[in-house]
Amino acid sequence: MPLHHLSAFLRGGVRAMPPRDTSEKHRASTPLELLFDLVVVIAIAAAAAELHHAVAHAHYAEGLSKFVLAFFAIWWSWMNFSWFASAYDNDDVVFRLLTMLVMTGSLTMAAGIRPFFQDGQLTLIVIGFVVMRIGMVLFWLRAARHHAELKRTTLTYAGGIFLVQLYWIGLLLQQPLSVNLLLPLFALGAVLELVVPALAERQGITPWHRHHMIERYGLLNIIVLGETLLASSIAISNLTAQHTPTLALLQIPLLAMVLLFCLWWLYFSREEHLGKGGLTMALTWGYGHLIIYAAGAAVGAGIAVNIDLLLGRAILPQTAAIAAVTLPVSAYLLGLWWVRDRFIFVGSGKYLLVLFALLMPLAGFFSGLAGATALLVLCVMLRSSHACCSNGQPKL
Repeated sequence: MPLHHLSAFLRGGVRAMPPRDTSEKHRASTPLELLFDLVVVIAIAAAAAELHHAVAHAHYAEGLSKFVLAFFAIWWSWMNFSWFASAYDNDDVVFRLLTMLVMTGSLTMAAGIRPFFQDGQLTLIVIGFVVMRIGMVLFWLRAARHHAELKRTTLTYAGGIFLVQLYWIGLLLQQPLSVNLLLPLFALGAVLELVVPALAERQGITPWHRHHMIERYGLLNIIVLGETLLASSIAISNLTAQHTPTLALLQIPLLAMVLLFCLWWLYFSREEHLGKGGLTMALTWGYGHLIIYAAGAAVGAGIAVNIDLLLGRAILPQTAAIAAVTLPVSAYLLGLWWVRDRFIFVGSGKYLLVLFALLMPLAGFFSGLAGATALLVLCVMLRSSHACCSNGQPKL
């Protein structure tokens, strides 16, 4: 393309990027955001698959720690882009190109998940993560130019994100590191990343759209629950490969689907998320979803572990395989209580999810996946009944 044509294309496609209207009607996810989600699907599937293989070979601690590390990087990049887009998406050429840069980083990171799990190689994960974060630095610098009222906020974001990337690059240069050393160093970097929005938003709250963010978070939850659908599909395909399928193998797809429907039902209840727009609530709700998302993906990995055990491809005890499902379900319930139910209920219903989260591992230990699934169905029934019949006002 001739340079003058390229220049004309850019001039015609570049617009101002003022803040979006927080009261805009019918605000929905854009096609570009949905394309971004598609990239996130690949990364989450890669992390869940590696967790599945690690647990199936009884590498519990190492597999879980690496999964948490990889999942944090995936979720954090998605979350930062989603909140920014809610406030400043103008869908011009520059916004699209920067989003594609962030997506390229996400794909690079997804490609590095398997080498990280198998050989401890962080190279592609860190490179992909830094590319995504530098894309966000450019986004925030552009917002600083077009939103003078929040210039301190946007520049704090840009500067804070850039400085933390120097830490990640320094960590990469120290490779190889043992898992025992990597985990605390990664935890420090994660804390630094989490601190940046908390500091920046105290300079002035960015104009994110409440219903838009509720939709964005709900869509990502559907994505992570899709890992359970994938595990169910694997179970069904294994059924067709067995000349004489066992009763246990026949049960797995049914139990997995019931678990999926229950987790979906509990999340998408009649009560809306993010009941008020204050900074503390937004941070609690936004950050707390990490527990829900990681647990939802881990449930699918746990189902896959149980399939492997029945087919003789795993070497862990049956109780451990069941715990690979029940413990993530418990974490999912606790996460949902943390970000929503403790704010909207008073009285007996306030701690319902906590109670069932504590009972879930016990049910799995004494009665297997069938008993744990039945307990989760009871949880859904009681939770829905309380929501319908409670006369208490939401505690906001």
